[in-house]
Amino acid sequence: MDVIALVEPEIAWNTGNAGRSCLAFGAKLHLVGPLGFSLDEKRVRRAGLDYWRHVDPVVHRDWEAFDERAASLPPTYFLSADAPRTLDEVEFAPSNTFVFGKESVGLDAALRERFADRLVRLPIVDDRIRSLNVSTCVGIVLYEAWRRRAASARE
Repeated sequence: MDVIALVEPEIAWNTGNAGRSCLAFGAKLHLVGPLGFSLDEKRVRRAGLDYWRHVDPVVHRDWEAFDERAASLPPTYFLSADAPRTLDEVEFAPSNTFVFGKESVGLDAALRERFADRLVRLPIVDDRIRSLNVSTCVGIVLYEAWRRRAASARE
């Protein structure tokens, strides 16, 4: 099972959309605090529609709490708009963990430096675009992981 980790998410509806994508692709959502909203907010539930009750995210109070658990999770990739490699250059394991930064600034510089060998980005062909919406990225990454597994199963 793939894992999606949102680090310090700021926008409730992005988290709701990411949770819905996790359900669609059989992934588990982890939220790394501090969160910029309450999980009880109507906006999270609205974005996750009536599926939100099935998302059951794992909530970590901060990065350190998540990092303690990370060793038990599948291999980890960190998504960053300034990563040197694109997602298509990465060999996925049968299950993977994908870590996304907060909407306003992405992943913290210290995390990007610490995990530089595991940074990947989604290709963007128009250089006028700095980055994509985080919930859009979650959907793209989960679909790509699913697509690769499906292609391997057909071989």
